[in-house]
Amino acid sequence: MATSGTPNITAVRGDLTEQEVDAVVNAANSSLLGGGGVDGAIHRRGGAEILDACRQLRDSRYGGGLPTGQAVATTAGRLPARWVIHTVGPVWSAEEDRSELLISCHRESLRVARELGAATVAFPAVSTGVYRWPTEDAARLAVDTVRREGGGFAEIRFVLFSPEAYAAFAAQLP
Repeated sequence: MATSGTPNITAVRGDLTEQEVDAVVNAANSSLLGGGGVDGAIHRRGGAEILDACRQLRDSRYGGGLPTGQAVATTAGRLPARWVIHTVGPVWSAEEDRSELLISCHRESLRVARELGAATVAFPAVSTGVYRWPTEDAARLAVDTVRREGGGFAEIRFVLFSPEAYAAFAAQLP
């Protein structure tokens, strides 16, 4: 259950699929049916239960896929977390400012986590992989949003796989 007050916001190097938290955030693609990077790792480690839940979402509310910037929860299957919150990050563009969509991913993920009663949430570096969002900018937007929107959580953790991503997020957390 969520707590009152300001969350403890941390950055750790590690594997998102190994985090013992209430909810892990999946940098999903709009199909919700798995993919590469974080999305593929979550589906592989979490097992068929996650894919089955995502298929049910596609058959009901999200027939056209989950829109960019939105978030939805499923079981975490065999992951040590209780839930997976799937969010679709924007593809970075030099011609168009899509920052509000990346901010929305974090805000909506926290909204869903709050509705679930989660106290602890682990995020990846949303949109920084194949969607090419510059890591330093993604870190700034993510941490600023979590600081603004994260009231009521005991801990919000950014779990970064690469040393470069970890350094970018850690730099935002004095």
